[in-house]
Amino acid sequence: MKEISITTQFTVFDSIKELPKDIYNLMEEAVAVRKKAYAPYSKFRVGVAILLDNGQIVLGSNQENAAYPSGLCAERIAIFYAGSVYPEAKILKMAITAASDTNKTTTPIPPCGSCRQSIAEYEIKQDTPIEIYFMGEEGEVNKSASLKNLLPFMFDKKFL
Repeated sequence: MKEISITTQFTVFDSIKELPKDIYNLMEEAVAVRKKAYAPYSKFRVGVAILLDNGQIVLGSNQENAAYPSGLCAERIAIFYAGSVYPEAKILKMAITAASDTNKTTTPIPPCGSCRQSIAEYEIKQDTPIEIYFMGEEGEVNKSASLKNLLPFMFDKKFL
């Protein structure tokens, strides 16, 4: 038997105002689309803005359904749209923000497990890391240089 140690590294910005201008603008787009989320059941709104290498920005917000499994997270909406409309483009950066209608979210909210797996598929497909910035409604913003920080043991096609 042996033990292994896994280290992840994040950059933490004190607020959205500390972000580089391009990321600040990307996060502002995520905030704007977050407000358009359809979240009547969870009251938890998520917005995502994705920057592609062709300069396009793709947006997504979570969309719920009374039949709960039929809804879809903001990250997967945006990444699947990007993959279907711009199949040759690489995803460079992703800005994610989440807010609750019932309490203020002040800690960074990372993508859920299903979204992490979907992002992993695209990071592996394009063979380049995707920078991921995530925050709550306000407060700190975390930056991960790659999805590997959020999902170090990725499941991918090499296992199939």
